[in-house]
Amino acid sequence: MSGDPIDTFQRATVAAAAVITPLTAVAWLLSGRPGLSPAAVGWCVLSASLELVYLWLLATAYRRGEISVVYPIARGSAPLLAVVFGLGLLNEKLSAMQLVGVGLLLLGILAVTIPQTSGRATVPALLTGVAIASYTAVDRVGVRLSTPWLYGWLLVTLLAVGLTVSIWVAARVTASRTRLADQAGEPPLGRAKATLIGLLMWGGYLLVLWALSLAPLSVVAPVRETAVVGVAVWGVWRLRESKAAALKLSGAAATLVGVSLLAF
Repeated sequence: MSGDPIDTFQRATVAAAAVITPLTAVAWLLSGRPGLSPAAVGWCVLSASLELVYLWLLATAYRRGEISVVYPIARGSAPLLAVVFGLGLLNEKLSAMQLVGVGLLLLGILAVTIPQTSGRATVPALLTGVAIASYTAVDRVGVRLSTPWLYGWLLVTLLAVGLTVSIWVAARVTASRTRLADQAGEPPLGRAKATLIGLLMWGGYLLVLWALSLAPLSVVAPVRETAVVGVAVWGVWRLRESKAAALKLSGAAATLVGVSLLAF
């Protein structure tokens, strides 16, 4: 990641908001000017607050450890809590086959996550997972009270503002804020790269919001994190990583079976 992680998140999010705002305005006019209920706005504000915490935690974890350690822990722990939220708090109902599928998905994700849990980045990475599960559960409620793409636009816009303000406050509170970019000698993220990263990052989450408007949280959250398994398999196959290779490959197989069972 180029430069200070939190600065990268801010530049990418502001760039994404700048691109999608005019597109959202056109879609809003063409679709009959749909509104956002006060309840939907309230859930969106809560989600944006939790995502702001998530981004700061993730940036902290990236400063303390390698992405190969942070990413599996953060993304692998999140679906466990999300499933608990979905089944326990939101009273979601799954068929017997879907429950087995979710269980296999979680086991597969854990199998590729556990070998990575070490070092100073473990605690902030785990807290990041808690934040992911929390804001995803909030979005599961909020997105169903509104038009998904309109809710998504508001969420990205709130985050663009929140990141900008929080960075400004942090710079004022901290007497001498040391930037990772200064330590590494890396230039800040350019406009074109920031726009690309922002569109990929938040475009992907808009798809998650769409999925949450259609399917249970306890299904969407584990499926969303299957990328963790892909990263692990890539490491074993292409990078010749031997640590816990059998466990990781077994986890990948369990994940594939789990996804298949979700169709029943």
